[in-house]
Amino acid sequence: MIYVVLPAFNEARTIERTVRRIAELARDDPSYQIVLVDDGSSDRTDELAVAAAGDSIQLTVLTHPDNRGLGAAIRTGLYWVLDRAAASDVIAMLDADDTHPPELLPSMVALVRGGHDVVIASRYQPGAVVEGVPATRRLLSALGRAAFRIAFPMDGVRDYTCGYRCYSVPTLRRARVVYGDDLVTQRGFEATVDLLLRLRQVGISAAEVPLLLDYSSRVGESKMRVWRTIRSTLWLLARRLVDRFTRFSPGRVRSLIAAHQQEAG
Repeated sequence: MIYVVLPAFNEARTIERTVRRIAELARDDPSYQIVLVDDGSSDRTDELAVAAAGDSIQLTVLTHPDNRGLGAAIRTGLYWVLDRAAASDVIAMLDADDTHPPELLPSMVALVRGGHDVVIASRYQPGAVVEGVPATRRLLSALGRAAFRIAFPMDGVRDYTCGYRCYSVPTLRRARVVYGDDLVTQRGFEATVDLLLRLRQVGISAAEVPLLLDYSSRVGESKMRVWRTIRSTLWLLARRLVDRFTRFSPGRVRSLIAAHQQEAG
């Protein structure tokens, strides 16, 4: 099964096209399933998504009664899937606003099934195209990339902030053993960075594919508050640096995973 998690908040104007584009993939591979996390939308996001899916793809809606932020939506979607998925399944996550092209999913899934734990759609790989992205968001991405590559270097990773990714189920389960309900704790867009840093601590093999990101045709305004996200991300960097040498040092992480494996075995 390929679970496609879509965190969504008031995406009524774009959700139908996003769902239909993913459903196109299900024509050739019926193992695709959409998990829509409706994060307290006040429009018809969930209804329109269900209508767009029809009989062409299985779609599950998980609903937050109020808006809790991207981090909570990611956590709800990931944990729901992890409670049900087989070890051979793949979890994908992309934006619901039709800016992340679902057509990249087959190649990303293939890399996960080929042995990678995390595959990122990257703006920094040869062949990537980025159009229509505001200068402030480009600045955020550049700052984040520079800071995290220095503080948390990872083989195979250039793009730390893009949330368009595919994950292997065993990798996320291993991280859940270590972090429990704290696997995803950040509220805003920095939650995507934090999840990658958490996975880094448990040991991952990562790869990237070039992303085609076109904001020029985006409908509606982005929900990201850029300067607040920059501040939150830099604060997150400092906290995770401390964690790396205290609560979640490599030795402690290894001992937690080993203890769990012993109990399970």
